[in-house]
Amino acid sequence: MAHASELAPATALPRLSAVRELFKPITWFPPMWAFSCGVIASGASIRENWLLVFIGILLAGPLVCATSQAVNDWFDRHVDAINEPQRPIPSGRMPGRWGLYLAIIWTGISLLVALALGPWGFGAAAVGLVLAWAYSMPPIRLKENGWWGNLACGLSYEGLAWITGAAVMAGGAFPESRSVVLALLYSLGAHGIMTLNDFKSIKGDAQMGVRSLPVQLGPNRAAFTACLVMVFPQMAVVVLLAFWQMPWHATAVFALLIGQAILMAWFLKKPIERALYYSGFGVPLFVISMMVSAFALRSLQGVAS
Repeated sequence: MAHASELAPATALPRLSAVRELFKPITWFPPMWAFSCGVIASGASIRENWLLVFIGILLAGPLVCATSQAVNDWFDRHVDAINEPQRPIPSGRMPGRWGLYLAIIWTGISLLVALALGPWGFGAAAVGLVLAWAYSMPPIRLKENGWWGNLACGLSYEGLAWITGAAVMAGGAFPESRSVVLALLYSLGAHGIMTLNDFKSIKGDAQMGVRSLPVQLGPNRAAFTACLVMVFPQMAVVVLLAFWQMPWHATAVFALLIGQAILMAWFLKKPIERALYYSGFGVPLFVISMMVSAFALRSLQGVAS
């Protein structure tokens, strides 16, 4: 059956409001925040490199992340017709194949802007864009298995963005090893955050063969798994910060983790109904933990210098 977008006149142009909704600005925050964490962790002067920081944040959010949202909405239009029929493509507000065209155009613009960040910035943007297309586009379509799809998102949104920020501020050199370790740990934790987003689309995912973790494991086991995946990397961060002789930062991360654990206990009682609320109140504690860890590394850089 044809979708509303495919029945619209081929010459029709999408409204700016539909384009904005397609790009989902609310989703830009995680990679922009992670890039900023990498910048902070590098120990380099932000004032002296403000233009690179600005371009990097622009690339992480409004360009690469927006591209990933457009790609996902285009290849998920059949699923969205069940789960979220009000989205721009299934509703017909994004006519014809404009969802695909915008994804391609934004990919090209992202790569052009990435050139300003040097080899590391361009390479990271290219990897992020490859993951964005691989996540949604057949035949790879990583999102059809929640284990792989969520890992790709976590690496792209958190780890890759963090490492890019650190590398750009280091003048293109490979980031300091402690920064890379923390970036990877928070990427793993983000796997659990991605699972939270899947609770709202269980019905459509099950019908269309998308094996998200709530579909594979059931809501209760998926919720428990998501919580474990968020908790253990942060516990490792606490241990590492203590080992690196940053006790106050380690204590702060541990306190944030306790706050998350309290909210997790509440979430686990009714995961389907409470996943959105946990995302709104529990996930911010996770991202604050990231920044606390970044400032810990910045302090270490200051001690080293």
